[in-house]
Amino acid sequence: MTRLLDQTNSPADLKRLSSAQLTQLAEEIREELIRTVSETGGHLAPNLGVVELTIALHRVLDSPKDKIVWDVGHQSYVHKLLTGRRDRFATLRQHGGLSGFPSRKESPHDAFGAGHGSTSISAALGMAKARDLRHGSEKIVAVIGDGALTGGLAFEALNQAGALQTSILVVLNDNEMSIARNVGALSAYLSGLRASVVEPLVRRARQDAAALLSHVPGGAHMLEFMDRTRGAMKHLVVPGMLFEELGFTYLGPIDGHNLRDLEEMFRDGLALSGPVLVHAITRKGAGYPPAEESPRDYHGTPPFEEETGMPRSRSGSDPYSAVFGKQLVRLAREDSRIVGVTAAMLDGTGMEYLNEVMPDRCLDVGMAEQHAATFAAGLAAAGMRPVVAIYSTFAQRAYDQIVHDVCLQNLPVVLVLDRAGLVGDDGPTHHGAFDISYLRHVPNLTIMAPKDEAELCRMLVTALELPGPSAIRFPRGTGPGVPPPEVPEPLEVGKAEVLGEGDDVLVIALGAAVARAVEACDTLREEGLRATVVNARFAKPLDAELIGNLAARIGRVVTVEENALAGGFGSGVVELLSDAGLDRVHVRRVGLPDRFVSHGDTALLLEECGLDAASLRETIRATAGLSEMAAPGAVSRSE
Repeated sequence: MTRLLDQTNSPADLKRLSSAQLTQLAEEIREELIRTVSETGGHLAPNLGVVELTIALHRVLDSPKDKIVWDVGHQSYVHKLLTGRRDRFATLRQHGGLSGFPSRKESPHDAFGAGHGSTSISAALGMAKARDLRHGSEKIVAVIGDGALTGGLAFEALNQAGALQTSILVVLNDNEMSIARNVGALSAYLSGLRASVVEPLVRRARQDAAALLSHVPGGAHMLEFMDRTRGAMKHLVVPGMLFEELGFTYLGPIDGHNLRDLEEMFRDGLALSGPVLVHAITRKGAGYPPAEESPRDYHGTPPFEEETGMPRSRSGSDPYSAVFGKQLVRLAREDSRIVGVTAAMLDGTGMEYLNEVMPDRCLDVGMAEQHAATFAAGLAAAGMRPVVAIYSTFAQRAYDQIVHDVCLQNLPVVLVLDRAGLVGDDGPTHHGAFDISYLRHVPNLTIMAPKDEAELCRMLVTALELPGPSAIRFPRGTGPGVPPPEVPEPLEVGKAEVLGEGDDVLVIALGAAVARAVEACDTLREEGLRATVVNARFAKPLDAELIGNLAARIGRVVTVEENALAGGFGSGVVELLSDAGLDRVHVRRVGLPDRFVSHGDTALLLEECGLDAASLRETIRATAGLSEMAAPGAVSRSE
């Protein structure tokens, strides 16, 4: 039998379907989500929770004229299926295929790109104001989860929306979770709203009173009096007063899986003038028992067996995040000053290990990286040793706080930047491509990157002994498999490690790039080309004495990093050599190019960027003969 989904090529096709057909379509969408994500991996549970919500929105809107702005984008797969991308859905998150997030270059239905949280209301409000200035008529909708609502940017936007009073519809997709269960006062407030059923009764009562009083002498004045006193009464009986006080009309809570009620509520909200917030209660993972029972595990999942929900493959060794998390627990047991801080990323960062054994010393601030950094600065100023675990790409959101609140005051905050470098299928919004570049120039900050798991443990010990701030960056997934030492010794700050010696070329690598550089040089050694290989360990401070002496003697240098070339580790080496007067040394920098790298398998992306072992081998071979081909002082780039 032909599926309704196969006949749905645009949102317009939804408008002709009956109630029974819409229910069937929702079931087919869930089947497609489960089937596809079980093969590609991806964000399953968030999308299963918004099937009916997405259908209802597209029923009442006219996309792409009307705009839907998705927050984070974890829940945009259903939207992609309904907006002409069904035939390519199997390419989700694959190299050259559909992005796992909204992308303006992918479809006109993707009104705004996403990947980081708390952005939707700001972007939608900007679109709404532009519409007003152009005298347009399109409707603007922002869909934000209750987890993303904890971000300060969301409240900044709510504040301005209430002041502007331009027409915009904010849909609060409330499933009580971001990745893990939400925390904080706002979460408790929303929990209270979920239990309320008063608002629909008050709305209907006002409508009934208006109809009745319209036939009564003086009824208009009586209704006006009722409306004037409505605010005071609502403090007593109506939920959503936080949003009402911010200038929004609050509608809800509503069952986020009831298509008829959702459609009616969205139509009502869009018919009102000014900012409106519709509060929809959804179940993360709805329709797939494994995801309903464990929505945290299926928030972002690797490929899995559709029948059982079990992962298709498992690595035998711990990923870097787990190595970090377990080492943090060992150190925290020895030092009562150590506390962990994370921004709604307990599981992803390895902080769950500390949370399991010392929950009072593992502090989840919600999806609020700016607050996490300054909160940690406060902890450090009061004598604690905070370790802040954030993905590299999300630490960008806290740049000012890192500079102003942590480093300027030289506070001993340890930043642990997981997912540094290329992260694969999540793509450009999640690649940790810039952390060295945006941190290296900040005074007082020590920056480290381990070549393996054992070195990560030693770096964490080192960082916790420093009198000032530090950052440790490491990649997603597993390392070479070097077991952590039982008692890790601290490193000498700013000292690099020589891994192999030779006079043909000097290769200086950092972090995850070290193993690939060693592999390339080992192969070249068999061909007769002898390289000196240095594990830099520190992006700041650099080992000026070692690097300067080796570069002066060998004369040809290749730097390798999994960070943007602009302002990165290689740039630091060039600056060091220039300051030392070594202008005749030839340097070739290998790193991420000056563009946003797409999504896809990490191995493919490394090859595309010239960072795999085979590509490095060719670059190193060419550099070894560079002195006869280039003018003195030449600096070349690999992009």
